[in-house]
Amino acid sequence: MNIEKLRKDFPILKDGKIIYFDNACMSLKPVQVVRAMERYYYEFPGCAGRSMHKIGKRTEEEYAKSREKAAKFINAKHGEIVFTKNTTESINLVSHSIKLGKNDTVLTTDKEHNSNLIPWQRCGARHEVIVTNEDGTFSMENLKKILNKSVKLVSVVHTSNIDGVTNPAKEISKMAHDAGAKVLLDCAQSAPHKEIDVKRIGADFIAFSGHKMLGPSIGVLYGRRDLLEGMEPFMTGGDTVSRTTYRSAEFLKPPEKFEAGLQNYAGAIGHAAAMDYLNGIGMKNIERHETGLNECATKSLSEIEGVGILGPRASERSGILSFNIEDIDFHQIALMASEMGIMLRSGQHCVHSWFASRGIAGSVRASFYLYNTRDEVDKFVDALKKIAALR
Repeated sequence: MNIEKLRKDFPILKDGKIIYFDNACMSLKPVQVVRAMERYYYEFPGCAGRSMHKIGKRTEEEYAKSREKAAKFINAKHGEIVFTKNTTESINLVSHSIKLGKNDTVLTTDKEHNSNLIPWQRCGARHEVIVTNEDGTFSMENLKKILNKSVKLVSVVHTSNIDGVTNPAKEISKMAHDAGAKVLLDCAQSAPHKEIDVKRIGADFIAFSGHKMLGPSIGVLYGRRDLLEGMEPFMTGGDTVSRTTYRSAEFLKPPEKFEAGLQNYAGAIGHAAAMDYLNGIGMKNIERHETGLNECATKSLSEIEGVGILGPRASERSGILSFNIEDIDFHQIALMASEMGIMLRSGQHCVHSWFASRGIAGSVRASFYLYNTRDEVDKFVDALKKIAALR
């Protein structure tokens, strides 16, 4: 990876005044993605699947190409990719469409983002929690203890946005399937940073977002074709049906039956450009680079008095580093860092349940990506030394 060369694709980094370590929330966008979206708006700003003219047909072709690229990115089959607004909508689509009853059970971990917690609290089925190990890693033993015939779905985060721990998705899928349950993976924090192969993992559903992986705000839901065909639409309207009368409607096959109304065509096209960009660099290279940055940052932060880091060792935390400094409010740390040009996230990171259960008010989170450098990590560490000295 030629980091200095690829950083030129991100205009906001040009003058070196900004160190952007909030990638788990929103990634930066390279010029290639922005230009791809501009081409849609300038050259063929039409509707897909509706108009017969050249502009409409071009839109339809580019939208279809974007869907196929998303399928290839995770090694899915044709017809298994549904475009949504974001990961949250993807998970809600599944929660509203898989027909769970009051005698069914859904399992999640104790580290779920609210988007993979609240939908299951409200889906009409029982909801139970898989308790993770003390260091934040996944407990296969605890999953085994609560798996029973009533469990219809195991919906778990793949990589945690709290501490960056990646759960053993393949092993979870096998155990759940052996017990007769389906599996949904929240891949919002893994798809941007590592190779995802749905065939190898074996999950039935996977949800992720373009805005965390160099793209615009758009969501992707992968679902096994046979499961999508048996699910009812979450939202209905134009483009979901082949025929209607005043009394009835005939729905299209998936994925179209789940994509009501005009879609985010520019977003899908930009997302395709983002996946091309990531593939050009190589997901294994990206993962290796981020892990290296995290290990470097963790080692240096561990030597600062008063700094406490959430989660296990750095090699198990991908590119996410959550921490606190004793006697200094986490929001104040983020504000002071921002004044020094370093963009961090502070708070409970939409995982209020985990923080509340452990009596932790919140944390500061640094999250690294492909355009971040060792020099930026060094400046980040120096900034925290200055902040810690204020205790």
